[in-house]
Amino acid sequence: MADTASHPVLYLLGSAAPPVLGVGPVIGRARAAGWDVVLGLTPTAASWLGGEVARLEALTGHLVKSRYRRPGEPDVLPPADAVLFAPATFNSVNCLALGLTSSWVAGYTAEAVGKGLPVCVVPCVNPALAGHPQYGRSVAALRGAGVDVLLDADRPGVDDRGDEGPPDFPWDAALARLGRASALRAAGPDLG
Repeated sequence: MADTASHPVLYLLGSAAPPVLGVGPVIGRARAAGWDVVLGLTPTAASWLGGEVARLEALTGHLVKSRYRRPGEPDVLPPADAVLFAPATFNSVNCLALGLTSSWVAGYTAEAVGKGLPVCVVPCVNPALAGHPQYGRSVAALRGAGVDVLLDADRPGVDDRGDEGPPDFPWDAALARLGRASALRAAGPDLG
C-alpha cells in the first residue's frame, strides 16, 4: 500500500470521457508532485479501463474504486486531502451540482465539497451538451460552492474532437491548482 503518512492524498476521480483513457501517466505525474493517489471511476469509465485496472492499482498502491461499498465492508482507502474530478462528463457535472450521488465518484466529490476540501472539476463536454442551459447553471452552482471548475477560456469545457478527446486536456493545470489550494489549506486560515 502507498505511504499516506508523509504525502497528502489526492482522489483522482474520472468519468467516461476520452481523457480517462490516459489517466496512467497523470497518476505518475501526481505522485512525482508528492501526492498519494487514489483512483476512482464511474462504472462506465471502469469498464473502459477494465484491462488496465490491475496496472493502475499497482501504480497507486490502492484499489481502484467504482462503486459504493456494501454495509459491513471495510473502507480500505485513506481519506482525501483534495479531489480532482477529471474528466467530468455533462452528466457528472450536473449530478454533482444538483447533489445527485448515484455514482460513487459523484457521491465522494459531493462529500468533499461538504467537508470543505479542495476540489477541482475539469469538464469534458461536447458543444451540444455545453449549450444546454443546465450546464451553465451547474458550473455556476459548483463555483458558488467553492469548487474550482477549470474551463478553457475560449471553449468552456467543450470537447468536439471526437473519440480522441482533447489532446491538451489540462491535467497538469488542475494538479497545480490543487497543489496550491492544498498548501494554502494546510498553512491555515491566516494565509488563505
